[in-house]
Amino acid sequence: MELPEIKAALYALRNVQKLPRCRVHSTPKGPGALPDERDKPVVDILDWLSQIFGFQKANVANQREHLILLLANMDVRNKNLENYTLMSSGSVAKLMDKIFKNYWSWCNYLRCESNTRICLGSDTQQLQLIYIGLFLLIWGEASNIRFMPECICYIFHNMANAVYKILFSDKDTDQIGVRDEESFLHDVIIPIYEVLRKEARRNKGGKASHSKWRNYDDLNEYFWSEKCFGLKWPMDLEADFFVHSDQILRANEMGSQVPIGKRKPKTNFVEARTFWHLYRSFDRMWIFFIMAFQAMLIVAWSPSGSLAALFDEDVFRSVLSIFITQAFLNFLQAALDIILSYNAWMSFTFTEILWYLLKFAVATVWMVVLLISYASSMQNPTILVKIFSNWAGGWLNWSFYNYAVAIYLVPNLLAFIIFFVPSLGRTMERLNWRIITLLTWWAQPKLYVGRGMHENMFSLLKYTLFWTILLISKLAFSYYVEILPLVRPTKLIMEMHVDKYPWHEVFPNVTHNVGVVIAIWTPTILVYFMDAQIWYAIFSALFGVIHGGLSHLGEIRTLGMLRSRFEAIRSALCDCLVPSSKADKKKDTAKVNVSLDEPIHQKNLANFSKVWNKFIESMRTEDLLSNKGRDLLLVQCFAVKESVIECPAFLLASKIPIAIDMAKGFKGNKDAELFKKIKIDAYMHSAIIECYEILRQILCGLLEDEADRKVVTQICDEVDVSIQRQRFLSEFRMSGLLSLNYKLKEFLKFLLSTNLSDELCKSQLIILLQDIMEIITQDIMVNGSVILESAHLNSQHTEFDKKSQTFEKINIHVTENKSWMEKVGRLFFLLTVESPINMPRNSDAHRRITFFVNSLFMDMPSAPKVRDMLSFSVLTPYYKEDVLYSVEELSKENVDGISILFYLKTIYPDEWANFQHRINDPKLNYPEETKMEFTRQWGSYRGQTLSRTVRGMMYYKQALELQCFLEIAGDREIPGGYKTLESSGDDEKAFAQALADMKFTYVVSCQIYGAMKTSDDARDQSCYNNILNLMVTYPSLRVAYIDEREEIVNGKFQKLYYSVLLKGSSKLAQEIYRIKLPGPPTVIGEGKAENQNHAIIFTRGEALQTIDMNQDNYFEEAFKMRNVLEEFLDSSGQQKPTILGLREHIFTGSVSSLASFTSNQETSFLTIGQRTLANLLR
Repeated sequence: MELPEIKAALYALRNVQKLPRCRVHSTPKGPGALPDERDKPVVDILDWLSQIFGFQKANVANQREHLILLLANMDVRNKNLENYTLMSSGSVAKLMDKIFKNYWSWCNYLRCESNTRICLGSDTQQLQLIYIGLFLLIWGEASNIRFMPECICYIFHNMANAVYKILFSDKDTDQIGVRDEESFLHDVIIPIYEVLRKEARRNKGGKASHSKWRNYDDLNEYFWSEKCFGLKWPMDLEADFFVHSDQILRANEMGSQVPIGKRKPKTNFVEARTFWHLYRSFDRMWIFFIMAFQAMLIVAWSPSGSLAALFDEDVFRSVLSIFITQAFLNFLQAALDIILSYNAWMSFTFTEILWYLLKFAVATVWMVVLLISYASSMQNPTILVKIFSNWAGGWLNWSFYNYAVAIYLVPNLLAFIIFFVPSLGRTMERLNWRIITLLTWWAQPKLYVGRGMHENMFSLLKYTLFWTILLISKLAFSYYVEILPLVRPTKLIMEMHVDKYPWHEVFPNVTHNVGVVIAIWTPTILVYFMDAQIWYAIFSALFGVIHGGLSHLGEIRTLGMLRSRFEAIRSALCDCLVPSSKADKKKDTAKVNVSLDEPIHQKNLANFSKVWNKFIESMRTEDLLSNKGRDLLLVQCFAVKESVIECPAFLLASKIPIAIDMAKGFKGNKDAELFKKIKIDAYMHSAIIECYEILRQILCGLLEDEADRKVVTQICDEVDVSIQRQRFLSEFRMSGLLSLNYKLKEFLKFLLSTNLSDELCKSQLIILLQDIMEIITQDIMVNGSVILESAHLNSQHTEFDKKSQTFEKINIHVTENKSWMEKVGRLFFLLTVESPINMPRNSDAHRRITFFVNSLFMDMPSAPKVRDMLSFSVLTPYYKEDVLYSVEELSKENVDGISILFYLKTIYPDEWANFQHRINDPKLNYPEETKMEFTRQWGSYRGQTLSRTVRGMMYYKQALELQCFLEIAGDREIPGGYKTLESSGDDEKAFAQALADMKFTYVVSCQIYGAMKTSDDARDQSCYNNILNLMVTYPSLRVAYIDEREEIVNGKFQKLYYSVLLKGSSKLAQEIYRIKLPGPPTVIGEGKAENQNHAIIFTRGEALQTIDMNQDNYFEEAFKMRNVLEEFLDSSGQQKPTILGLREHIFTGSVSSLASFTSNQETSFLTIGQRTLANLLR
């Protein structure tokens, strides 16, 4: 399937006009031979860059696919597809803004000119694609260096400069040389990788101190300063960055005591493990709480003990001593900064060292000044009354301590102003002017990360209000409940005289009860410092619940609410999950009470039925529902008139029998009164109309004789006319409805359960049909015989045999029509099913239905069309966990004699019963081998296996294909809608699959998949085969792994490492890309992170979802992915979101009480807490 956006992106990428030609220089093959020089053909821009810098062919092919999909997805968004041949320049510029946002920030930080320059008169789009392609090629081959983003910026900076010189240099550059395929890997990546690898060896498996080795951050921070340009280009391998000493330092040596010139020390931060970090990391919190505790204790110790005592001059003078405490705590913080950062001083600049020393000096001076001035002010106390009465002219009456405190608080006042003017702070942090750097230097040394993160004023006010209320509540509780009640007992204990202390051996000279006071106050002080977390949990839960209520969370909580608001659910689903044009929205808004025959409303109802039914079918496939439960929940859609869509059967259950009893027992003679009683229950009215329409279609489809069909048509016309003229009760007898209901159920049951190819069965069916028509025409209709006579007036039969020939000719072949039989089953279901009390019975099905319908009423971004949505990928790291349980694993008993399968059947009894009913269906007639394979899957889908995760993630593609089908059916207005399209040709299916593949990619990073293939271990072989079967089952699934090979390099065997991407093809794994690595990637950092990093180059799209191996997904949630991705385009805040968290359901919550507690904790604390952090405390 060729998409126009792909063609446009490919055309733009193949624009290599005016690019210098690449010349291949070959050495002479023999004596006297001349060197051979020839032009090497260039396919596209990436191929041209590869020949200049020596990128690997597999890397070029991989990033070519990546770049084409990025350009196509961004360019097609909200674009007219007519005459779509060229890519707009705005799409390339937008992609460039995204990719180079960090690079431009890095250049601005280092005060160097960006090398993404556009020369006047050049092809702007071509040059932009060159820069984008160059960055992606560097990123695709960087391996572990991808964890060092500023290092990649440095590499790109120099290579982009080289490209610019080649294109726009004054020298003749019409021809340039071609480099070897792996030149970039050997010349750039491997030297930096070797530095990482040698530093990782110094880690000694995590046993070495943090100060003894450099990690990713330390090496990356080297590129945060102008010193990185000392590496030059090509890089000088003798620079201090590359020099490494393999000498293992002794334990008593400091990390900074490395010989100069041998090894670069750590940068900015060196961890020192000490409990003092509890204070240093949260110094502002400790300072605030200690000062508040001191002030409250002074006020409580006053004679009155009330807050009004603060206005007493002696009390106020004592309260002012809290600033001495603050000065001492700041002194402690400055001292800890020097002590705990001493190991990093060798890498500090002079200004950074000066900052630490000045901070310590200033803190020392303020501590001494405030202490001395306070002591002097005690001799000349300041009277609070005079201060307030002579506010304007009493400045000279203040003591020296008051002036010192005022000056001491000036920096806090400036910080307060900047805090409440976030735009000012944001601008000051982002500006790179030297004067701004100098002014902000004292507040905080300049760092590359964390600049300009201030939110807008409204978010700031919400944040401040939350913490203000919380702290007031906490301090009020602490004062009135914890501190004030202990003051009087403490005073009494301190006044008591001690004659003889019982512990005189331990405290022989004690004259006061200090020990008792300490014992009393210690628990209170501990609670005072710890209860802030409790108050935060309370306020977080409170505001989280309030925010959830305002967001309509919990709109549908029970199945009763689901029944009563099903029509609203239908509208909400169409509004949230089904995209519509602006014209459709205006029409739908203008016509609220739109009739069923209007096209917009009909399209919405059709969309709802398909989405809802697919959701219900997915739960039946997962055995959460039985066949009856599925039928109760399905919304049937038949081509009746203008494709009438019925309600789910569970809403209409028992409505027909109740309506029959109501009509039979009705004593009045006015149609309006009866219809009014029926229409009170909207679902009863809907059930009557549906049964009437379906019965008419069933009879017309079954009868073969034209005269018989005419009788049915005239009966229906008589019903319609009598209702319009309000003569229904006078022309129809309600007493015959009960017998009609009984005979009709017998007739429908016979149709569903009997093989009508037998003549005897056919005769019985004819008799039942004739009985039904006789009841209708003789027992119910007043003038039914007149209709029969007029219909058969021109018949050739005599009056004697006319009855025997009526309704005798039936079309048996109609029973082979699936749609017709669905109508038979639907009508039988409506006539016989009783109202379900607890439906569905399965707790997971109940939870999923209520959660899904509840989310439809929340504030959700509108869903764009599939073509306009953001593209995304899912990445799952896998090492050696279970993929699919084997029969032996399921049947093997433990020491208690319990097998996995027995345990699963015990905790999921209803799901096992549904599964048995599904695989033992006589219509499907599965062989035993297939049943055993289904049993393996059933057990594996209820454990933490890779197959469960893959099945869940592949729901994304199913949802996208369904959404694409619905859009095609709606846009083209195909008769019959989605159902007709689904059974049509392959063109629409191919288009939907191609569009889904363009928008969604799923990569499983199976780190040791290659080793599993060659392993002799039976479990490894089982995992390998099961992963291969997953690739074959899901053709869109991609598996990435690290391949280790021994190859001869320069006459020696050497281990080489590759990142390999596979896909399934005809029961085999087909290799797509193989990219050589600088070395083993997993020996440097953390295993899981490195496993993800090597495979991330194979992901596609503008968003990436990381999913662990033990997680799952649902079809209904996958259907909302378009809405979720729209959150990244939300511009309501100061910055667009870059990380989006989704609620997690722990499906193992029913395994044990501990698992249940963990699951409830996830909902109670994490979900509510994160909701508060995301909105209120953003």
